[in-house]
Amino acid sequence: MTEVSAMLDADYEAIRVERSGDGVITVVIDRPEARNALNSTVRTELADIMPAIDESDARVAVLTGSSDCNAFVAGADVSELHERDMLEQRRASQRPRIYETIADLQTPVIARINGHALGGGLELATACDIRIACRGGKLGQPEINLGIIPGGGGTQRLPRLIGEGQAMKLILTGDLIDVDEAYEIGLVDEICESDALDDCVGSITSSIVEQSPLALQYAKESVRAASQMDLKNGIDYEAQLFTQLFATEDKNEGIEAFFEDRDPSWQGR
Repeated sequence: MTEVSAMLDADYEAIRVERSGDGVITVVIDRPEARNALNSTVRTELADIMPAIDESDARVAVLTGSSDCNAFVAGADVSELHERDMLEQRRASQRPRIYETIADLQTPVIARINGHALGGGLELATACDIRIACRGGKLGQPEINLGIIPGGGGTQRLPRLIGEGQAMKLILTGDLIDVDEAYEIGLVDEICESDALDDCVGSITSSIVEQSPLALQYAKESVRAASQMDLKNGIDYEAQLFTQLFATEDKNEGIEAFFEDRDPSWQGR
């Protein structure tokens, strides 16, 4: 057994890792007694397992919460925040944190939002590439109610997703919104009823796993760069990645399969 396989198959205290044979790895945050709140154990275990997914043969990762409570992640563990002073929080905020770890993965990551996504939970979801949510949950950044602000990227990723005004509204009021409103403002990308969530997630993952792993990696990298570069530099960067794919076997296989009217057999090289 390889080191990566051992990590993926290991027993964890606060998460579960579920591997399927179709290139999908699902990571379940499993603290139902705390509504899947992010504590140091969850953060550490996610920080260990997510990079291992990049080293595996997975084409896509799904991040979700235990189904035993109505929460994707109900926020940070407030008891831990209460115990920290400024120096302790500074150490806890050193990067890369789990938010950056997830955002920087080469593997596409889907947030399967199966309930409330609040505070750090919403920040975790916005660090993912695609957000799919079922009705019945609430989303928001209620940190202002505790006399603090979002500290896991919420003030930075949220405006990039939904615009400055909508982000200001959520962050400054601390108000929670339902899934339909979250969809209307672009905070989530797909919504469905709770009994259709697996089908909705499966439809997207099945489309992703059919693609070249190299093209997936480069596409994600190029789209992510759009929020970090001006338009001219972003277009130049896209052109560089596009050109690099012309040196791959997958590019040749994809075009040959197109002309031969067959499904491509990707090699990832």
